[in-house]
Amino acid sequence: MSPKYGDYQLEIYLNGLVGVTPTLPMDFAGWEERAEHALGPSLWSYVAGGAGDEYTQRANARVFERYGLIPRMMVGATERDLGVDLFGLTLPSPLFMAPVGVIGLCAPDGHGDLATARAAARTGVPMVASTLSVDPLEDVAAASGETPGFFQLYTPTDRDLAASLVHRAEAAGFKGIVVTLDTWITGWRPRDLSTSNFPQLRGHCLANYTSDPRFRELVGGGGPDDVVRTWAGVFGNPLTWDDLPWLRSLTDLPLVLKGICHPEDVRRAKDGGVDGIYCSNHGGRQANGGLTTLEALPAVVDAADGLPVLFDSGVRSGADAAKALALGATAVGIGRPYAYGAALAGEDGIVHVLRSLLAELDLTMAVDGYPTLADLTPDALVHRPAG
Repeated sequence: MSPKYGDYQLEIYLNGLVGVTPTLPMDFAGWEERAEHALGPSLWSYVAGGAGDEYTQRANARVFERYGLIPRMMVGATERDLGVDLFGLTLPSPLFMAPVGVIGLCAPDGHGDLATARAAARTGVPMVASTLSVDPLEDVAAASGETPGFFQLYTPTDRDLAASLVHRAEAAGFKGIVVTLDTWITGWRPRDLSTSNFPQLRGHCLANYTSDPRFRELVGGGGPDDVVRTWAGVFGNPLTWDDLPWLRSLTDLPLVLKGICHPEDVRRAKDGGVDGIYCSNHGGRQANGGLTTLEALPAVVDAADGLPVLFDSGVRSGADAAKALALGATAVGIGRPYAYGAALAGEDGIVHVLRSLLAELDLTMAVDGYPTLADLTPDALVHRPAG
């Protein structure tokens, strides 16, 4: 059976008996409010902001309100099993930490990638480590301890650099490669534009590049300005389906394509030999006005036809995670909540956010009578039309 995640509330209540109350907020609204003050205007705009007028970002979160979990009584859900099998790994819960390209800057010590990895080690919740990192991927993998991690690839235009990053991730012990498809060009982000802030163009979060022998070869021994210019020149690769055989050839690790929301794209990915589908619209950061990821999820799961489907975008609570699981997600990614936790208290803040989300998921399953993830099916949900 899984750890008794719901017992986190007992720790808090028992601490209260001796006068110790939580120093960190207990829900997303509290994490968000405190993080705004902790991060400062420029970084806050980058972490909290989205594309356009942020309609899609807001809709990603609000769409969960249209789904209701139907309580089932007298099922004796005194023990819950939240475990999940993913790519041959047995994980204690279905949650993972989605890649956040500036997580390194979010922690008070400026090493949020390592804080995230250490939080993964403490909680058993895997991280998907971003290509855009303050610390090299080897250090991040080592800090994850026994908790498996995955490496997210922003595929560069230079194929030798792409191969080098993937091979380094393999050697470091990452258990899969997640290729992000929707960020070869940056979406229209008014908040970031208003502060003229693009962290990587200021030289931030480029450690995986500056530590890479192929990238250093491309820079040719230049200084910081040359590093940024070289990075900007190779970062975005507008991949096509013709590139999939090459991507597949880079590694024997599980290969997951991130950003897929259309059933036909799922089928083409599956035909191309990928091991998993990652249904995501980048949390609404890349394109505005589109379908929410939760609305896309059922058709993606159906087209995947048994292939694992990872999911993120808009998850703000354990109850949200339960609904995504009921709609067929194999694993559910957390983004902004843990970034805000990092801003509040680094590693400890991330651990608090993860334990809170896991406790709510566990207790929701207990109270509503769903003792295992297999019990969370589409039939467990009522869908309320918009309006």
